[in-house]
Amino acid sequence: MWRCVLSIAPDTESPVLSAIGLGGNLGHPRQNMANALREFDARQDCRVRAVSRLYRTPPWGKTDQADFFNSCALIETQLAPEALLDLCLSIERGMKRVRIERWGPRTIDIDVLTYGDREIHVEGLDVPHPRMVERAFVLLPLSEIAATMTVAGKTVAAWAALSDATGIEVADDSSDWWR
Repeated sequence: MWRCVLSIAPDTESPVLSAIGLGGNLGHPRQNMANALREFDARQDCRVRAVSRLYRTPPWGKTDQADFFNSCALIETQLAPEALLDLCLSIERGMKRVRIERWGPRTIDIDVLTYGDREIHVEGLDVPHPRMVERAFVLLPLSEIAATMTVAGKTVAAWAALSDATGIEVADDSSDWWR
């Protein structure tokens, strides 16, 4: 049963800072993630405010596939949470994302990790992302740009310190890799 903790506001609300996670391991994931960030930034209702470095990470969940590239970004948006999710899914579809198997290979994956300090549970959207505190490939890049953000009672930096970062390495030391 879904419970709604937030009544979804219209797209005219004050800007909210949202954290998103990006990843991929098929085709040109770095280029796809850069293109996605540029798509967000080109919109009137979204602004990229910070981007982490780019990481190369071993696959999680389904391990018999190529390494992933991952990054996180802070997006200031006037979109309501569900509209932001719809935008993420639209960008994925535009980059030929096909959902065949859970945790399987993909050209791009864009997740809404946080939406301000709100907790949201509606069909198709749970924020904060329910598994983000279990995933070093999310926590390491997010801790670069939002270390003091609190998720599930701890800061992102504290969660990152507890995470297993085995095999994760910086693929690009610049936070401007997407420009």
